[in-house]
Amino acid sequence: MKIGVVGCGLIGWKRTSVLDKEHPVVIVADVHKEKAEKLANHLGSAQATDDWRDVTTHPGVDAVFVATTHDFLAPVTFSAVQSGKHVLVEKPAARNAGELRPVVEEAKKRKITVKTGFNHRFHPGMQKAKEIIDSGVLGPLLFIRARYGHGGRPGYDREWRANPEISGGGELLDQGMHLIDLSRWFLGELSTAGGSVHTYFWNMPVDDNAFMLLKSPANQVAWLHVSWTEWKNTFSFEIYGRDGKLHIEGLGGSYGVERLYYYKMLPEMGPPETVIYEYPGKDLSWELEFKDFCDAIATGRQPCGNLDDALAALTIVGDLYKGKCV
Repeated sequence: MKIGVVGCGLIGWKRTSVLDKEHPVVIVADVHKEKAEKLANHLGSAQATDDWRDVTTHPGVDAVFVATTHDFLAPVTFSAVQSGKHVLVEKPAARNAGELRPVVEEAKKRKITVKTGFNHRFHPGMQKAKEIIDSGVLGPLLFIRARYGHGGRPGYDREWRANPEISGGGELLDQGMHLIDLSRWFLGELSTAGGSVHTYFWNMPVDDNAFMLLKSPANQVAWLHVSWTEWKNTFSFEIYGRDGKLHIEGLGGSYGVERLYYYKMLPEMGPPETVIYEYPGKDLSWELEFKDFCDAIATGRQPCGNLDDALAALTIVGDLYKGKCV
């Protein structure tokens, strides 16, 4: 495939770093043209522009990476889909569910593959956890408990994420989308049973902490907390089954080495049999997610983490912002 990129910040660079010669980037765009030129020069032969429509309508582009601020995610994706391009759009895919629904409908009507950037599904600890759960050894799943957060940086309250017109929301829409998506991946459909969304520290009109209580039709629960006041970067995801427990912690870098702990319940109960998997190497989630995107296009299947998943997660986010619980 020939690739076009809209958004040449950190994520745009990450997305293009996993490409090889079989998937050349032909054009990149950013509202700050110097950013587009910098990425284009790094890639070697890509065209640079400050108009994202040059990418979505480019006759030589097969697939578009959308890595913009939240306010442009849905419009850029919609335009690319209308032009017949497959799309990998970063989460949350839109500022709210209402903004995303027309994109979902257009992609289905045109039979275009659109993948949402839920790269956490492709971390090795999560992949191994899914393998263990799918094998049945954990028994029926009971509940999930998870925490995810960082502490921001000086001036964080003046960045675009703190502007609701651009971001659509705060930490709930940021890291909260990952925890909601992972919980749905393991437990299935979830609805909002309770929660609290609040700004504790940062001087901003969006939330810096969100607490979520989500529930499945089978009364399985996901108890989730995301925070921009986590002064030591934290990722912790615990999955409880009838016959054991899985705990994934760390994502590499400042979050610590990624590890998966498998606690297997013994017949006599008591201290469990414990197996620890450690993943100290390079973060391959971006590469694995792109491979899934390519395979979904080639086979016609839905990608692992599609627009329906983004819409379901955004619906939960919207319910929490509106204070709706069931």
